[in-house]
Amino acid sequence: MKTVFQSIKNLPQEILDQLDELVTVRKLKKGDLLLREDQVCNEIVLIKKGILRSFFFNHQGNEITNCFAFENDFMGSFSSFITQKVAEENIQALTDTEIEVISKDGIEKLYQSSIYWQEVGRKIAEMEYVTLQKRMISFQKLSGTQRYEELYQNHKNYIQLIPLQYLASYLGVTPRHLSRIRKAIL
Repeated sequence: MKTVFQSIKNLPQEILDQLDELVTVRKLKKGDLLLREDQVCNEIVLIKKGILRSFFFNHQGNEITNCFAFENDFMGSFSSFITQKVAEENIQALTDTEIEVISKDGIEKLYQSSIYWQEVGRKIAEMEYVTLQKRMISFQKLSGTQRYEELYQNHKNYIQLIPLQYLASYLGVTPRHLSRIRKAIL
């Protein structure tokens, strides 16, 4: 986590060292839930190794994957974390996953300790907002094929580890259509 924070904002070593007492390492097995939709999100995680996905059930009871997170990505139910209301999504490990975890209390402690941490928090919030906006716009501007190509270019090493039905749901296409897209591209 120190390396990722350092890449976001050049922090003095003594500021970075504050993480030592606040960050814990946890391992999830493939299929484990990090968060259920009836829980309040009280932690943000950084993926050291593995893949997490966020998903929910729509009004018809269909499972919709809305996010994947890979190595060095942050993950959490950010709206639940901020509002302290129950999450509307589930977060699941798609592979055996190792994460670094910081609690809401830990983050608040960092914010109160230094303006450096407030800047890091703001920058992370800005990055998450940009990612969300890009995803929303991609559904309006790009075809399913173009969305797949973009995901493939950015996460080629991981894409084969994601089950077809989750990938199709994330891209907003049927599994059958995704199979045709993959055949045409590969």
